[in-house]
Amino acid sequence: MKKDYSRRDFLKLSTTASAGLMIGVVLPYKERLLSAGFVEEVFEPNVWVSIRPDNTILITAAKSEMGQHIRTSLPMIVAEELEADWSQVEVAQADAHPDKYGSQGTGGSGSIRRSFNRLRKAGAAAREMLIQAAADKWNVLPATCRAENGTIIHQPSGNSLTFGELVEAASKLPVPEDPPLKSPKDFKLIGNSMPGLDTLSRVNGTAQFGIDVQRPNMVYATVLRCPTFGGNVKSFNPKEANKVSGVLKVFQIDEGIAVVGKNTWSVIKAQRVLEVDWDPGDFANWDSKRIEDMMEEKGSGKALIARNDGTTSTFIDGEDRLIEVQYKVPFTSHATMEPMNCVAHVRNGSCEIWAPTQLPQRVQSTAAEALGLDPENVDVHVTMLGGGFGRRLFTDYILDAIQISKRMNKPVKLIWTREDDMHHDFYRPTSIHKLSGTLTKQNKVKSWSHRVIAPSISGQLFPEKFQEGKLDHSAVNGASNLPYAIPNVLVDYVMTNTKVPVGWWRSVYNSQNAFANEGFIDEMSYAAGVDPYKFRVQLLAEAPRHLGVIKLAAEKAGWGKKMDKGQGMGIAVHESFGSWAAQVAEVTVGENGKLTIDKIVTTVDCGLVVNPDGVKAQMESSIVYGLTSILKGEITIEKGAVVQSNFHEFKLLQIDEMPVVEVHIVPSAEPPGGAGEPGLPPVAPAVTNAIFAATGKRIRRLPIRQEDLG
Repeated sequence: MKKDYSRRDFLKLSTTASAGLMIGVVLPYKERLLSAGFVEEVFEPNVWVSIRPDNTILITAAKSEMGQHIRTSLPMIVAEELEADWSQVEVAQADAHPDKYGSQGTGGSGSIRRSFNRLRKAGAAAREMLIQAAADKWNVLPATCRAENGTIIHQPSGNSLTFGELVEAASKLPVPEDPPLKSPKDFKLIGNSMPGLDTLSRVNGTAQFGIDVQRPNMVYATVLRCPTFGGNVKSFNPKEANKVSGVLKVFQIDEGIAVVGKNTWSVIKAQRVLEVDWDPGDFANWDSKRIEDMMEEKGSGKALIARNDGTTSTFIDGEDRLIEVQYKVPFTSHATMEPMNCVAHVRNGSCEIWAPTQLPQRVQSTAAEALGLDPENVDVHVTMLGGGFGRRLFTDYILDAIQISKRMNKPVKLIWTREDDMHHDFYRPTSIHKLSGTLTKQNKVKSWSHRVIAPSISGQLFPEKFQEGKLDHSAVNGASNLPYAIPNVLVDYVMTNTKVPVGWWRSVYNSQNAFANEGFIDEMSYAAGVDPYKFRVQLLAEAPRHLGVIKLAAEKAGWGKKMDKGQGMGIAVHESFGSWAAQVAEVTVGENGKLTIDKIVTTVDCGLVVNPDGVKAQMESSIVYGLTSILKGEITIEKGAVVQSNFHEFKLLQIDEMPVVEVHIVPSAEPPGGAGEPGLPPVAPAVTNAIFAATGKRIRRLPIRQEDLG
């Protein structure tokens, strides 16, 4: 077999008597995680399949599990082509490796959609090798044999051999370069909701999250950081902290003061009495209002064009009606249920890390650089993640643990408090959206203009790449790809960075841009005197997958049905991460302005579905997460620091506030799309459009406030 990495998938074989047959699949594709610039094009194995002599099949997944069912869905793809017995399939989490697995980054709803066909090829290659091995044993033609449920069957005679009986012989065969793939009509696993391979461990408590890790002789630590962004330590007095029983040492690290002790409670208690004199820095003079004023001012100036269709100079003539509005979205926090944590053990010449991370290789390279080690001397064990949402794409908490372990010469479990987590997040950017549109005398949409004014995540992380005149395309995701057939469209962007750290948050800029787009198109429909659903359908004639989800959502929700006083229905549709989603929200607004979200019907077209239960769970969780952000999720700044400290101030959606949710998946033979994020962007506009239908009051800023409704 020619080893031409750059031109074709390369299948690699290795075996030992005890391990059985092992197949690796190389993924030659460019995976740029959320446009972060963290990873480059790679040509190395992503997933390993090990078929053991006892018939068990171990599939090692190189993506992080944070609730998206990836430890079941990825093995399903391989097992489908392999014709494995699902009851004999097991899954293991890959440790970080610089190149063995390709990119191990988990984000952008990309684990399945970026590797679907190549994982199929891995399973198919193993299947064909097992068939050939059986045919050789029986001295028959391979074409007379088939794989089924973990066995190879000779069809004329009915003879059969298990995979385990064939692995030794199969391991000596050449790997097929281009094995035939099954027809989707023959799928048995893909498209069905299979029992989760890690469900039992979640239920019985054996599943290991980062916060569960224990190591011999381990000590515990937390870090007190300057509350003001950009601030530093002037001096500190550890006297009171050292009085706390169980405290071992207090010392300064790069990002603040570390407190180390014999247990978590000791270090947290000592952190609370630690005396520190901070230098707050220049940002201490900033607050939310000053940030908004700065954004308004900059937003009135020069912008970078992301899309310019038609002739902008003729947007308006004497008979056109001009509609101009602004939509606003605040900073918000990831607020993962498991706060940032990490176990690190720095030894002489090596480092071992246990971390809930979305970027294992970034953790490895960061630790290696910080310690002056080769990456191969840094072992990173990936635990399960108690929520990620983009927060665990960063390595700030990893560096804390490394520095403390090096100083203590022991394994250290670093745990951030909830307050630390809330005060030192990488927040979803705040944004202002200036929208204008024109309607002709015949109530046809003639023009659409959308200016996005927001901090740039990429611009803050990689300022050298985003000098003046360089557009951050990710900041206009969901805005520049407006699907409506409007002859004149202008979308531009103004970068407004501050010292508030910003980062990727579930669906990233789509969550904001969809709110503005779908709110404004609703406003245009009412101005035109056309039903909001019908108005959208007219403008989506050349967007068949948008049409598919919005029509299904309207049908399932009973769009147009009679509503009682104070009730309303709102609709929204959006495409992101290779999938299309539409939602219809039903709300009730009482006389006192009390808002109840009664029901949300959501439809999704994510192409061919691997695991329907997983898709439904992601749609439901997107709605929960999205509702929290539009009803409660606001981070505000005073004196250069975050005001909110815990869940009494940054409140989450309560169980009695959760609406009935219906999920409908559009049958599709298209390639798989993402599922973890596409359900979130339509939530806000569907709800706010429903509020308008119920009350006549248009919501253009988030979160929704009582005064907006009363």
